[in-house]
Amino acid sequence: MGVQIDVFQQATLSLRSEPRLEALFRQAEEVILGKPRQLRLAMTCLLARGHLLIEDLPGMGKTTLAHLLASLLGLAYRRIQFTSDLLPADIIGVSVYDRADERFHFHPGPIFAQLILADEINRATPKTQSALLEAMEELQVTAEGETRPLPEPFFVIATQNPAHQVGTFPLPESQLDRFLMRLDLGYPDPVVERRLLRGDGGRTRLAALEPVAAPADLAGWQAAAGRVKVAEALLDYVQALVAESRAQPGQPGLSPRAGLALLAAARAWAWLAGRDLVFPEDVQAVWVAVAGHRLGPEGDSRARALLQSVAVP
Repeated sequence: MGVQIDVFQQATLSLRSEPRLEALFRQAEEVILGKPRQLRLAMTCLLARGHLLIEDLPGMGKTTLAHLLASLLGLAYRRIQFTSDLLPADIIGVSVYDRADERFHFHPGPIFAQLILADEINRATPKTQSALLEAMEELQVTAEGETRPLPEPFFVIATQNPAHQVGTFPLPESQLDRFLMRLDLGYPDPVVERRLLRGDGGRTRLAALEPVAAPADLAGWQAAAGRVKVAEALLDYVQALVAESRAQPGQPGLSPRAGLALLAAARAWAWLAGRDLVFPEDVQAVWVAVAGHRLGPEGDSRARALLQSVAVP
């Protein structure tokens, strides 16, 4: 059996000594109260150049988290409210005929921004959800036969309500696999909730925030995280976890893309902790967030069980 470590306690004892990074987390924790692990996972996802899916009940701070990251990182931000009548053209854009020029002009949709909040993504129909597939995978969109690049960097942070709620359309596996991580925020503990009731934290703090970093800083952090070293024994561990996920008959296993996502997230988590080598604890810290939504309806439980069944090198 594998040995499960309290990875969050170990991996967050220190934060990389980088003034802008420290300021980012300090200000973020004043808005999203009592959720340091979720903030760290969200930032890990961006450093790993991945898209983030946040699944939780309404009113838990999902939208606030997306807006917060865009504000602190100085990213161009657009929110798209997904509804059952939303069309792909409402996201990508549409060509409008100009009588003066006697030709069509393309009017870009809200997807042409650096950070997109796809709010309540599972309230839109599958046809509309599919408008994001090319953008999330290839960082471009094709409209009316012409391919247009998206801004750099480009992230999608999507929120979704639990599948049992009325008016939701489940995300297909191909869409889920394009999200590097899925996480939930959960209810605040009583102490934090009392602070919220007193007016601390929450969206009221967002208006006063100034960027503490720029897209160029984020690009530098991403490059540095990508250079974190990975030993052969650690690759064996990642490969064993992926292989074990495929060994259960009738259950979905992890794709090669999921293995690459796990490694990228572990590198980013290790870099945030101030290290230049990935430890097994880093893989464990991001494992459920990376693997859970790819492993079926009970994915998080399966992911935790898999973590216990694979030996740590």
